Amino acid sequence: MNFLARLATAIALFAALLAAAAPVRAQGLAPDDAGDPATAKPGLLKKIGIDQRLHQQVPLDLVFTDETGRDAPLGEFFGKRPVILALVYYECPMLCTQVLNGVVSALSVLTFDVGREYEVVAVSINPKETPGLAAQKKQAYLDRYKRPQTAAGWHFLTGKEENIQRLAAAVGFRYAYDEEIQQYAHGAGIEVLTPRGIVSKYFYGIEYSARDIKFGLIEASEERIGTAIDSALLLCYHYDPATGKYGASAIAAVRIGAVATVLAFLSFLFVSLRKERTAHRGAV
Repeated sequence: MNFLARLATAIALFAALLAAAAPVRAQGLAPDDAGDPATAKPGLLKKIGIDQRLHQQVPLDLVFTDETGRDAPLGEFFGKRPVILALVYYECPMLCTQVLNGVVSALSVLTFDVGREYEVVAVSINPKETPGLAAQKKQAYLDRYKRPQTAAGWHFLTGKEENIQRLAAAVGFRYAYDEEIQQYAHGAGIEVLTPRGIVSKYFYGIEYSARDIKFGLIEASEERIGTAIDSALLLCYHYDPATGKYGASAIAAVRIGAVATVLAFLSFLFVSLRKERTAHRGAV
């Protein structure tokens, strides 16, 4: 196959992948969401993100309820050690579980112990969730961590909406509730705070480097603030069979897959052409 024929094949493949993605966009969006999926539900998606607010003091006077049903100010979980903060909700069908799984997987590698060198605080963004549900989540992740002696260092909190919103605003965690599918749309990530409750570091996504978290905790323990990082934010907003709508993460995955496939093919084509030309010159 000559160069022009291979190039034509590459273009045809790219067009086919775009065509394959088109039904996803058409089926995944309601009529009033037509157009670029990245701008779908602009009023909602514009509200979602994690803004890096380094040096920001979180309001430690906010009162939350722990997994035992006891009310306590947020400051109770600060003061001696740095804190890993995860804003999630416990009945989330998508990324929240992956965020917490990623946290535990990374922390399991560290020789540092929760409750001795640092604290872990998970706060539900859903004010309707209960301490009983928080207790179940705590036990599940304590079992996964496999260091039962660290139980006192894990805190799974619920609270009133106004307190949740104030904490989320302090760390730059922007989320929104979709009434249609009764789910929260939000980003995936965690924050490391100093013992005084100052935002020191952000980690995005659902998998975290144990080494990076270790150094982030060391910095925070010394009341040092990290530097801003580039983010590739995952959005917890997905396909719901009841409404027939795809969310940002699903559409992004389709796009990324299509682009990756085309790039891989073009790379293969380029290498093949170079080898063919080299072999041809050798033969001459």
